[in-house]
Amino acid sequence: MSELTETATRKRPPLSLKGRALRYLARREHSRLELSRKLAAHAESREQLGRVLDELEAAGLLSNQRFAESLVHRKAERFGTALIRHELRSHRLDADLVEEKVAELGSSETARAHALWLRRFGHPPESPQERARQMRFLVARGFRSDVVRRVVAGAGQPDFDETDEVPIRHSHVEPDELPDPGPDD
Repeated sequence: MSELTETATRKRPPLSLKGRALRYLARREHSRLELSRKLAAHAESREQLGRVLDELEAAGLLSNQRFAESLVHRKAERFGTALIRHELRSHRLDADLVEEKVAELGSSETARAHALWLRRFGHPPESPQERARQMRFLVARGFRSDVVRRVVAGAGQPDFDETDEVPIRHSHVEPDELPDPGPDD
């Protein structure tokens, strides 16, 4: 056997619980709940698992705050606030933390829905059935229904003013270039 083959066939010693946890955390952020679920099958006892998780938190390697930020960053482009809120809650994160992250997303909901709509459809609906299909798609992704209605209704308009009920197109016309309104009738 060659040296390379011998190295490949040797078994590695099993990872410790902390080693497994570090391997998971090296790939991406995990919530405490998610990491405990993944490690539970490898722990000798609940106490051992709790000690390892506490140790990781104390060292700053496990953080629900960072996990929430990471999840929002990964999902915000493709999903609405309702779906992201649900996922954050499913990890049993602190309610204040969940609401803080959802509030940060609220201001960009229309823009994110419009960007997703453009990537997926790219053109206004041509029939009521197509309109319903586009609306179902966005609602299923967790976007609010009022946002979905605005995006699909103003599908051809690139800019939205978040405070308006109907999307508006921002123009760059100087006030002196506007036509004279004429006499009132």
